[in-house]
Amino acid sequence: MSQTNILLESGTNELEIVEFYLDEQVKEDDDEAMTVVSASGERVYRGYYGVNVAKVLEIIRMPKVTEMPEVRHPSVLGAFNLRSRIIPLVDLAVWLEKSHVVSSSQEKTIVTEFNNVTTAFMVSGVTRIHRVSWEQVEAPNDYVSNMSRNTVIGVVRFEKRIIFLLDLERIVTDLNPKLGLRLEDLGADWQNKGYRALIADDSALVRDMQRDLLEHAGFTVEAVSNGRLAWDRLTAFKQRAEAEGRPITDFVHVVVSDIEMPVMDGLNLTSRIKDDPVLKVLPVLLFSSLITDKLRHKGESVGADDQISKPEVTQVAKRAMALIQARQAEASRAAA
Repeated sequence: MSQTNILLESGTNELEIVEFYLDEQVKEDDDEAMTVVSASGERVYRGYYGVNVAKVLEIIRMPKVTEMPEVRHPSVLGAFNLRSRIIPLVDLAVWLEKSHVVSSSQEKTIVTEFNNVTTAFMVSGVTRIHRVSWEQVEAPNDYVSNMSRNTVIGVVRFEKRIIFLLDLERIVTDLNPKLGLRLEDLGADWQNKGYRALIADDSALVRDMQRDLLEHAGFTVEAVSNGRLAWDRLTAFKQRAEAEGRPITDFVHVVVSDIEMPVMDGLNLTSRIKDDPVLKVLPVLLFSSLITDKLRHKGESVGADDQISKPEVTQVAKRAMALIQARQAEASRAAA
């Protein structure tokens, strides 16, 4: 499957979801409406999940897998060769601790790319692609989060079923902690005058790590869980700045935003900021697993000042500082 034919216009607050399913053994308390007869003739419980199309390179049949040495998690089945690329394969059902019913003739492999890492996930089958608004994506409640090992980042309700959007980044990072967020040495000459950063990221884990890491870099940080909340805070800053006759930079200096978020995504948030006559002076830095060479144009089209692929948090601190100082120098020249 090629994603180049289905890319959405940037800033519309829409996304496209690849819907897939996992077949599990039927339990006594399972909803009868969610059980189906599999290709092998066995009655199974079918759970529906989704992932952003932008993260999917292609969907293929089950490849021939070679075991990998020193694999520490049973969900990692091994690796396979795809056009001279060695790609690890993760059994998604095992990771989610589901009682997976395997039908070797039906299983599909979803090959993904994010954080500049390619990983494949084995699923029971793939159904279709949905185009939805981020406003339709609900944040998961505590029960759903706990039952999914905190890997569900959103819930989309359709007439006949519910789709759980999975945080594949978390799975990959948990399997290989070296791919997680990391802060490197900022250098002996690093100075920060207490610049204020507003962070928007729907992952509580990533949000807390970003806060800690940027505060370590000297920023005063406020963090929210989606673009709508970030926009509400910026609107409040703007109203206060106008009421008190102060510049918006008395309240916030830079916005650091993820792209994938329920209610309002980072591209729509960026577009709103850059269309606002007061807020447009604020530099916006997109920090997302979706920052790739193929997708960078989406951030550029809505006016993002910089874009960094996770997990390079140190670069966020350095480039946020550079953006702030560049804006201050620009303002000084304009006032001269």
